[in-house]
Amino acid sequence: MNVLLGVGGSDLSYRALDETLTRASETGDDLTVAVYEDDDADEGVETVSRRVRERIEESGVEATIRRIEGSSPGSDLVNIAESEDFDRIVLGGGNRSPLGKIQLGSIVEFVLLNAQTPITLIR
Repeated sequence: MNVLLGVGGSDLSYRALDETLTRASETGDDLTVAVYEDDDADEGVETVSRRVRERIEESGVEATIRRIEGSSPGSDLVNIAESEDFDRIVLGGGNRSPLGKIQLGSIVEFVLLNAQTPITLIR
């Protein structure tokens, strides 16, 4: 399976990275990690890229890292997934509100509403 994982620097995106690396090591999935700037995250894209690279090296999984630049990372993720024939998009996101409703960030919401590629949301 050809998997596109989006990582923006939130705790949930790092959790998605860890879970996706575990799955890729077990199944042999081809993994591409797209690092993007997320205004909701505390870390800049350089720090996120470094942490992603370190975790990939620790896991022993071969993965491609690419950087998404621009003002609409959700749109870029959808375009990459569809134009490069990815089988799945993986994203971390979705916190629960005090009333129990799932709250999605703008990037995750955009991808969920617009992608034709199947999506796995890790929360």
